[in-house]
Parts: sequence; structure tokens; C-alpha cells
Amino acid sequence: MIASRLRQAAGVAVLAILVFLGVRLIPIYFHNQELQQFVEDVTHRAAAPTSSDDVLRSWVLSKAADLELPVVAGNVHIERTAESVRIDVRYVVHVDLPLYTVDLHFYPGAGSR
Repeated sequence: MIASRLRQAAGVAVLAILVFLGVRLIPIYFHNQELQQFVEDVTHRAAAPTSSDDVLRSWVLSKAADLELPVVAGNVHIERTAESVRIDVRYVVHVDLPLYTVDLHFYPGAGSR
């Protein structure tokens, strides 16, 4: 009887920990996915090949700020060839959890053809 209640309590504790982690981490991953989609859209826009690197970088930085992601100008790398533009973003999100700290590394990027 007591062992059964201990197993139930442990199960509830594990479930509570998983829900807590999900609440803290899942929004960060969703925001990264939104930034990835935005970068893909920017590289495929008709204006991207003719826009300056500074304009492209400002678009990416603005979107990252809207998503509350810690992206700075140095994190946005733009490469150009005669017929394409590639944008790569590298950034780290520092997450403080009780008893543990984790750095999540993200690398959204895309290129046009």
C-alpha cells in the first residue's frame, strides 16, 4: 500500500518536472522556428538580392527582437554570390532552471537560389 502511494507520488513528481521543463523550453524552440521561417522568407523575397547586408541584418534583428531572442548584429552572417543570398544566424539562449543552467545553441539559416 505504501509502496503504491510512493510510486504514484514519484510519477506525479516526474510529470510535474516534465511539464515545468516544457513550459520553460518549448516557447524558446517555437520562437527559433519562427525565426528560421522568417530567414527563409527573407532569402526568397525578390528584394533580398538587391537589399544591402545592413537592411537584411536589420530585418532579422527586428524579428529576433519581436520574438525576444538574444540575437545581436554580430550573430547574423550574410553571404552573397552572383545569384544568391545566404543568411545564417548563430545565437545562444541561456536558461536558468532550479538546480541547473542550460545554454541552448541555435543555428537558423537559409539561402536563395
